[in-house]
Amino acid sequence: MKKLNIGVIDLIHRGPTKALYFRLMNANLASIMPTVIAFWCEKAGHNVHFITYTGFEKLEKEFPEKLDLLFISAFTQAAPLAYSISALFRSKGTVTVLGGPHARCFPDDAVNYFDYVLGFTDKNMVDDILQNFSSNPEAGKHLSAKGQPTSLPSVKERWKYIEPTLKKAPVLKIIPMIGSMGCPYTCSFCIDSTIPYQMLNLDTLIDDIRFLRTKFKKPMIGWHDPNFGIRFNDYMEALESAAPHGTIQFIAETSLSILTEDNLSRLRDNGCVAMLPGIESWYELGNKTRASRKTGEEKVQQVSEHVRMVMKYIPYMQANFVMGLDSDEGSDPFELTKKFIDNVPAALPGYSLLTAFGEAAPINLEYQKENRVRPFPFHFLNNHMAMNVKPKNYEWIDFYDHVIDLTSYTFSWNAILKRVSNGTHFTERWMNFVRAISSEGFGRIRYFKQIRQNLQDDHKFRDFFEGDTNEVPQFYKDIVRRDLGDLYAWFPEKSWTYDPQAYLKKTSVIKASALSA
Repeated sequence: MKKLNIGVIDLIHRGPTKALYFRLMNANLASIMPTVIAFWCEKAGHNVHFITYTGFEKLEKEFPEKLDLLFISAFTQAAPLAYSISALFRSKGTVTVLGGPHARCFPDDAVNYFDYVLGFTDKNMVDDILQNFSSNPEAGKHLSAKGQPTSLPSVKERWKYIEPTLKKAPVLKIIPMIGSMGCPYTCSFCIDSTIPYQMLNLDTLIDDIRFLRTKFKKPMIGWHDPNFGIRFNDYMEALESAAPHGTIQFIAETSLSILTEDNLSRLRDNGCVAMLPGIESWYELGNKTRASRKTGEEKVQQVSEHVRMVMKYIPYMQANFVMGLDSDEGSDPFELTKKFIDNVPAALPGYSLLTAFGEAAPINLEYQKENRVRPFPFHFLNNHMAMNVKPKNYEWIDFYDHVIDLTSYTFSWNAILKRVSNGTHFTERWMNFVRAISSEGFGRIRYFKQIRQNLQDDHKFRDFFEGDTNEVPQFYKDIVRRDLGDLYAWFPEKSWTYDPQAYLKKTSVIKASALSA
């Protein structure tokens, strides 16, 4: 087989940037599968050129003039950048392949801009592409394995691709690791809700941690498990086997239901320094918070008490909420979150606007049946910059009034000072302060206020939100043009529009075919 020149890009950011916060933090958001793809390609005997794109690299300078294949991994917010990069490299004769969350969520759109679009991806699929790839200029091929891979190359095997990314992180250096895939919970809005839970090989995990301890005095690990610690004792025994107390630190995302006091004590002893549990709603999804029979203010009090207990053991806590769920109505969901902030001032709330990511979750079919999904440009589908599901119980301006009020309350100077003063560690206090004054706090408030103003003053902008037109407002086009910088020259003009009901139509065709068979 011919030795190929292969490029692999992990798109962490959605365009060029000079922002200090992104300089400090973006390298710590690196994904795992791009390094796996790079390793598989190298093992097959090819030359691999790998880059984690944090927004500061010049992509054309990172690769040789001629690439045979280019793999790109992208979240949906980076899709316009990925489409632009693909157009640039295809113009040079490179065959391009898209993987990652956007490829899973919007494959029917992505095939218009790539030669291959990958859903679940395993080694056999990659090997087959390496041996049989071809240009598909009219319409790319959508490929998917039967499920997630059951094993991954070790951190040690992938280290040559991990290490250069860590060198880009000037302060915190968080090593991405994963010990399980899928999730046992069935949150209707989540991309992992339909993926069977599976634990990866614990012996590999133990070896990886021992390897990292040879590279760092006290490595900081970021667990990418959709829900960390489901098989809690197995995880803890593995960590205790690989690293004596005090020799590693880690960050994880899990549900409050796992964070009992006994488990918290063990997590602390094994190096857990930050936890990101999903509270999501005061009216539903109680099985994640040990409050399955409680709603409203009663749930606020129970969850607040639980979070205070968590923070006795884990110094940094981000409590995640989804705004705009169908169970939300009136001011109550927002006012209850304010009470939570007052009850637990040291915890940082993380807010997501309800977003339907294409084929990601079953509930998206219901939103599409009700014609509530709006075709916001992909650039803004990051859970913060656009809510692409028309709210069930709010008018748009009313909804944004509530969002602005809650976000302003969360990042008021009074709340920031309470959060910082209640922190127990310097890093915790510093992170909460920086996040508050950056685009995540002050910047988001300004952005939400601009959206609200546009809804009030610009009838074309409002018509797009209401579904009276699918013409993308100039406001969004200007932001994409600015954010893509020089790469905007390669942005495919037709990618401004896509079918927001593609998932529903595809599912209907599949059902009709099954019934007629």
